[in-house]
Amino acid sequence: MSLYKEWTSLVESHATPEQYEEFWKLYLPQEQKIYEAILSNKENIVKGNIKDLASKFDVEPVILTGFIDGINSSLNTEVDLDSLEKNSDIEININFEKLFYNMHDAKAKWLYKLPQWEDVLSKEKRKEIKKEYDKTVIVVKEEKIGRNDPCPCGSGKKYKKCCLNK
Repeated sequence: MSLYKEWTSLVESHATPEQYEEFWKLYLPQEQKIYEAILSNKENIVKGNIKDLASKFDVEPVILTGFIDGINSSLNTEVDLDSLEKNSDIEININFEKLFYNMHDAKAKWLYKLPQWEDVLSKEKRKEIKKEYDKTVIVVKEEKIGRNDPCPCGSGKKYKKCCLNK
């Protein structure tokens, strides 16, 4: 069984919400530890054998696969997750700006607030990325035209007598 299939079955194997929550309580600190190590070393390229990288980050290979699954959309070249085995050699080329943006998108405050980001991206760059993210989530309401308001087409008639039913 590939590591990715093992990872997905591990995630989906929790029958009750309590088990599911317990799984994530165990996984998320391990994921954070990997991010801290990568950000501390400013490593945008992580390469090696899955088994060796898992021992380097002090996690199981299947947990490392879960980490790769999560970071995959923030890579310059995505990893083929289905082909990952314990002895697979991988190269992860991380785009830190994209990663920071995706952490906001995932609402992973515990990750984008890590102090290690200060050495990787400048404060201005982090604010700029946050601003870009905020633009995508802000809903702009259009001004609603009332029936008795002047028609926006400029005819001078009331909206109900002009363009309401067009």
